[in-house]
Amino acid sequence: MGQIVFLTVGEDECRAWPLSKGADAVEGAAAVHTDLAKRFVRAEVVSYDDFIRVGSMKEAKAQGVYRLEGKTYTVKDGDIMHILAST
Repeated sequence: MGQIVFLTVGEDECRAWPLSKGADAVEGAAAVHTDLAKRFVRAEVVSYDDFIRVGSMKEAKAQGVYRLEGKTYTVKDGDIMHILAST
């Protein structure tokens, strides 16, 4: 169907966002909120499979599977993204 799903995770909420396959990180940010796309700086990303394998965000960082991606990053199905934007 040409769709993927990426996740955003916070202290109190986890959400799944649909996105067209092949979309970049800025388009992913726009799916969450248009202001995030306008002020996009970077995305912190870990794949779902890596997250399940290591068990936590802290361990994902420690094992080097948590990475920084820029505007041209193509969002993958199951990515867990923390979108950083300027103020």
